[in-house]
Amino acid sequence: MTGKTHLIGGVVACQAADIFLFQNEGQFSYYAAGLIGALIPDICHTHSKIGRRLPVLSKVVSTLFGHRTFTHSLLFLLLINLVFLYFFPEQEGLRMGFLIGMISHYVLDALTVRGIRLLYPANFRFRLARLRTGGVVESILLGLFVLTICFLYIGYQ
Repeated sequence: MTGKTHLIGGVVACQAADIFLFQNEGQFSYYAAGLIGALIPDICHTHSKIGRRLPVLSKVVSTLFGHRTFTHSLLFLLLINLVFLYFFPEQEGLRMGFLIGMISHYVLDALTVRGIRLLYPANFRFRLARLRTGGVVESILLGLFVLTICFLYIGYQ
């Protein structure tokens, strides 16, 4: 999926979790963390939104692991969770926003032809569908996300 789709998907996922799980307690920092979390798995891709912002780190991660492997796995999700728990134990909102954003990224990339290696280092590719990144279906999906944000925002009110 494209960066725009991941950003919108991260916001939708955070807003849905905020409404249905956290009783509308999400603050700006929660949503900001969700946006970053929605992009961070693509640090392994040097031409991604996050990869272009952090080119040295992106190149290192890409060289070590390749695209959609470690940074798209449950192992990476667990590692990020542990980093937050150890270094930022008081920042529950940031941790949850970041993790929800990452999970939304995983789900969206699992909809693509390439899928993700959710159980990395196992070689199994997890796919929910076979959409093309940047294709017509993704554009329709992006529009549906925008409608979902509007719907959730109205429900939030």
